[in-house]
Formats: sequence, C-alpha cells, structure tokens
Amino acid sequence: MTTLSSKTAAPRSVSGWRSTQSKRILLTLLGWSVALVIFFPIFWMILTGFKTETAAIADPSLIFSPTLESYQDVHARSGYARFALNSVAVAFGSTFFALLIAIPSAYAMAFLPTKRTKGTLLWMLSTKMLPSVGVLVPIYLIFRDVGLLDTRTGLIIIYTLMNLPIVVWMLYTFFKDMPKDILEAGRMDGASTFQEVFFLLLPLTLPGIASTGLLSVILSWNEAFWSLNLTSSKAAPLTAYIASFSSPEGLFWAKLSAASTMAIAPILILGWMTQKQMVRGLTFGAVK
Repeated sequence: MTTLSSKTAAPRSVSGWRSTQSKRILLTLLGWSVALVIFFPIFWMILTGFKTETAAIADPSLIFSPTLESYQDVHARSGYARFALNSVAVAFGSTFFALLIAIPSAYAMAFLPTKRTKGTLLWMLSTKMLPSVGVLVPIYLIFRDVGLLDTRTGLIIIYTLMNLPIVVWMLYTFFKDMPKDILEAGRMDGASTFQEVFFLLLPLTLPGIASTGLLSVILSWNEAFWSLNLTSSKAAPLTAYIASFSSPEGLFWAKLSAASTMAIAPILILGWMTQKQMVRGLTFGAVK
C-alpha cells in the first residue's frame, strides 16, 4: 500500500508543479504584454523625436535614418535649462511644504482622533473631485492682486494645496499602521510630542514618507493646467515648455516629441532609480 500511494503521489506532485509553472509563465507573459502596451506611446514618442518633421508625418515605420535636427531646433528656440530648473524648484518645493503640513496633520488624525476626524478626511479627499477650472478665475484674480502670477512661489503654493489631500491621506494610513505601544513607551520615558514624532514616528515610517514625497513630486512635475494658466515666461515649468511647440499652424510632431522626451526624461530616471523604495513605501503596512 505504501509503495502504491507513493507512486500515485509522485505524478500528482509533478503535475501540480507543472501547473504552477505554466500559470507563472502565463502571468509573466501577461504582465510583459501590459507593460509593453503602456510603454509603447512613450517608445513611439522617443523614436519620433529622432525624425525630421516630414518623416514624422509621412513615414510611421520603425526603420528610419535618425537625426538630431529636432533636438537642435528645440534648443535653438528656447532654453531647456530654465524650464527644467523651474520644474525642479516647484516640484520639490511644493513637496517639501506639503510634507511639512501633512506630517503633523496626519499624526493628529491617526493618534489623537476625534468625532470629526473621518469627516475631515473625507472632506479633504472630496476637494480633489472639484474641477480645477471651477476655481481658476478666483485664484487667478487673487494671484494677480498679490503679485504671484508667473512666479515660482505662486506655483509652489497652488501645487502644495493641490497635493495636500493625497499626502495627508497616505501619511494617515501609514501612521495608523504603526503600533501605538512604541509611542506610549516614548511618552513614559519623558519624550515630548516633537521628540515622539521626530525620533520615533518618522524613522519607523520613513519608507512611507519617501514614497509619498516621490508621488507628490511626480504629480507636481506632470501638472499642466495651473502652469499654463498662472505662468507665462519667468516661472514656466516643462509642461509649459512642451505646450509652446503647439502653434496655430499645427503640431510639429518631431519637435514636440523631442521636447516631450526632454521633459519627461528627468522624472523617468528618478522613478526608475527609486522604484524599489516607492513600491516598498506604497505597500508599507500591507502585510504584518
């Protein structure tokens, strides 16, 4: 009996292993297929940037003679460095102030909740449902009267307010997953609220804070509506730089693709370098 049972168990284990392997291969192929579909527009844009305007419109093939003509025209028309510097200053500046406001706010909501905490969180999230164009006129008039039009300070303020609900919500979920016993032990040792947050809470939730900051940087970097309406030349970021290649005569596909490639290159490199930290932070506390 023992011999027969072992013989029947072996084929079952082999068939189960084969089934698991085939499922894993199918999931891998499916994942790569989805990734290729998502990445293909970016790949096509990069290729188009190395074509002439005539080839970009008339020749959609993947085989062509590459040229840097579009990149040279883009550099000759406007200074890329100035727009890139504005994007860096606005994206990282707004992220810094958003975290500065969101960390104590999320701490209070996570560890000192009241009856209005959930309502406040839902209200903050509901502000993201309001179309930006609905508040464009009053914000434009306020910025005009206080001298914040076409300034980095104005964009930092508006981007901070724009990303603050998402930053608070993410930090709130990270803080809620922290064991309260650690903070209570700090209080028993005489730690003040500042010491409790700075020396206990922040080091333990650093992956979550880092991923939240990276997401805020990406959202600020890609924001186009406010940059196009609140800036003209001095504080215009890369999103306005890309839009400048659209003219009444039409779209210059090769130059537009070259400008777009140069605009997204820094954030793509940053995302690729920090992808492990971002995934780790976004899944922080998901498995205990």
